Amino acid sequence: MAHYDLEEQEQIDTLKTWWKMYGNLVTSVVVAASLGVVAWQGWNWYQRGQSAQASAIYGVLEQAAGEGDTQKVKAAAGELAEKFGGTSYASLGAMLAGKQSFEAGDLKTAKAQFGWVAENGKDEIRDLARLRLASVQMDEQAYDEAIKQLDMAHAPAFDARFQELRGDVYSAQGKKLEARTAYRAALEKLTSQQGAGRELLQQKLDNLGEAV
Repeated sequence: MAHYDLEEQEQIDTLKTWWKMYGNLVTSVVVAASLGVVAWQGWNWYQRGQSAQASAIYGVLEQAAGEGDTQKVKAAAGELAEKFGGTSYASLGAMLAGKQSFEAGDLKTAKAQFGWVAENGKDEIRDLARLRLASVQMDEQAYDEAIKQLDMAHAPAFDARFQELRGDVYSAQGKKLEARTAYRAALEKLTSQQGAGRELLQQKLDNLGEAV
């Protein structure tokens, strides 16, 4: 029995020595890990809170848009961009506000809204914003700015739409050769399921006349 008591005592002494050497490090690692878990949980809670508040404001914006209250739409979109710019609701709100402004003939505000999403949005909604911004710029005859937007990187799924709008811009400038090239590129990107879009594109191409 004394042999086992001595062995246990040696193990205890070894553990004490190890703890003196590495105890502070182990404590620091455990504390850091605990703080990391708390911070992660706190961040998730914050994100959920942000999303809930942004959702409520977006609901107000949608209702105002349905009622045609332009000023309320602008105010709600501005609040979303300022306070909740990292949420998807901010981009959705700016897109809706931009659409309403464009339909009301307020191209300056429409450009500002679409431009914000083009700079701050993510993925597909950012690509849509660039398309709409380029359309507004084309209407203002700001052709170089429109082409600049259409030169931006975008998801492959939007290739046909970017090329078609590029063709529209060149056509508006009277650059038939460039327009023809863009329309043909758009046609190549369309799938067989996009029959209506193919017919419209072909019509645009035909309207340019024969290549010179």
